[in-house]
Formats: sequence, C-alpha cells, structure tokens
Amino acid sequence: MLTTNESVENYLETILVLSKKLPVVRSVDISNELGYKKSSISVAMKNLRENNYITMSDAGFISLTDSGKEIAEMIYERHEFLSAWLIQLGVDPDIASADACKIEHVISKESFKAIKDHVLSGANH
Repeated sequence: MLTTNESVENYLETILVLSKKLPVVRSVDISNELGYKKSSISVAMKNLRENNYITMSDAGFISLTDSGKEIAEMIYERHEFLSAWLIQLGVDPDIASADACKIEHVISKESFKAIKDHVLSGANH
C-alpha cells in the first residue's frame, strides 16, 4: 500500500461517507461537504486518480478503487470507534468527533488495535 497523508485520507473518507448517503459522488458534493473551493477539490481528485485511489466517470462520478476503499474504510472505522469511545468517556460529541478526526490519522495500527481490543474486552465483562 502506498503511504498516504492526512489530506488524502480525509478525501477518501469523505468520498466513502458521501457514497453511503448519495446515489453518486461528484466533486461538488465533496466541495460542499468539506467547505473547500472547487479548484482545490479538482487538484485533489487529479492526485487521487493518478495514485489509483479513485476513478472518475465521463459524467464526473467519483468511485473509490479497492486501494482507495481500503484506506477510507480503515480511517472511517477509526473515526467511528474513537468518537464513540470518547463520547462514552463523557466527552461532548462535537469535541469527540473533532478529536477522533485528528487521532485517526496519526495513531499506528498497533496502538489502535490495542485500544480497540482493550475497550471491546472491557465491554464484555
């Protein structure tokens, strides 16, 4: 798997989330969701396409490739899990979501797995 940065991961996660809500995902949808200029989205989509994370149809419909989807699902799982865990610990949901968004990109697979295993094993007692 190619190394990614936080920006790439955020775009892929956003495409995944939008694909769950919308029949098709277009650059304008990503722009609206993230509040970025269309020109910035256009540059990012070109980068994602060149790295084989997405495909774009002639009509401008964006789809994740297998590698793009793998990254997006990993980041989304981290976000959902960390948000829920922080909320369970008493953190305000908005703050929990914002913090999860920061943590999800920097935490190692090993540390995330350890936290997840710990939380899930504690929930079963």
